[in-house]
Amino acid sequence: MNAIEVENLVKRFGDFEAIRDVSFKVRGGEIFAFLGPNGAGKTTTVHILTTLLKPTGGKAFVAGYDVREEAKEIRKRTGIVFQDPSLDRDLTAYENMLIHGGVYGLSGADFKRKIENLLKFVELWEFKDKPVKYFSGGMQRRLEIARSLLHEPEVLFLDEPTLGLDPQTRAHIWEYIETMREEKSVTIFLTTHYMDEAEKLADRVAIIDRGEIIAEGSCEELRRMAGNDVIYVRFDGETSCFEAEFIRMCKILSDGRVKLDVDNVAEALPMLFELAREKGVRISEVSYHTPTLNDVFLHLTGKEIRDEGEDNFLRVIARARLRR
Repeated sequence: MNAIEVENLVKRFGDFEAIRDVSFKVRGGEIFAFLGPNGAGKTTTVHILTTLLKPTGGKAFVAGYDVREEAKEIRKRTGIVFQDPSLDRDLTAYENMLIHGGVYGLSGADFKRKIENLLKFVELWEFKDKPVKYFSGGMQRRLEIARSLLHEPEVLFLDEPTLGLDPQTRAHIWEYIETMREEKSVTIFLTTHYMDEAEKLADRVAIIDRGEIIAEGSCEELRRMAGNDVIYVRFDGETSCFEAEFIRMCKILSDGRVKLDVDNVAEALPMLFELAREKGVRISEVSYHTPTLNDVFLHLTGKEIRDEGEDNFLRVIARARLRR
């Protein structure tokens, strides 16, 4: 069953088309990533799917409900961690959780146990009475994740969840995201412009640029678009090309190394060493390159994933709607 279905989605702001004929499906229980540079349309899509913005055209369904006609039902069944912080910095962690739960009509002893369990889940229980303004960026992000899970959403939207965090904190947030999917059976829609984040977390990835989806599939499927895995090897003595079933193409480079195109470098390397042993040739140097999602983006667009500033106009809209 699909948790999200989007068909020919369009969003315009005056003459500016932020989303252009976007279509995709997210299966229930998977982590689906929108990968692309800032300003590509990722946040706009999230705002439409969470009913903060109305689409200009096309259709979108979340948890089986229409974003145009059934916004209230969608909000009951979804959680969101915004790109920009949305916590009340003057309140404590516990008070932020309490107020957010109240918005969803949660109360009583079960609700308080849920707060305790979630704060323990993100390792913030010991800081429950500390004002959020004294929290680090990573702690605030963890609190936002805990808060988003209070009403047990079917679908969780994470808009650039590790933006601006240090590598260690980012890795910690990744652990929570993977655990949420495994333990809480929640479908996760993740936006990011970090390639390693998409490769680490996502079951499937849609690459978006300038409001259009330019590729979609598993990371392995997408990487194949950029070409084969490549092994560079240098032999002692005379240099020559090998022929073997696992080698798609062999080429001697000007610096004396041999370039081997293979389907899967992890499988090919042991076979290469065994082949060299059989031929009585000693390998003195070996390196390899596996195409990355940035290589895919470069292959499809002719440029690398850039880090442009998000459209401030869209941020103003999001903040205004959130306040309301």
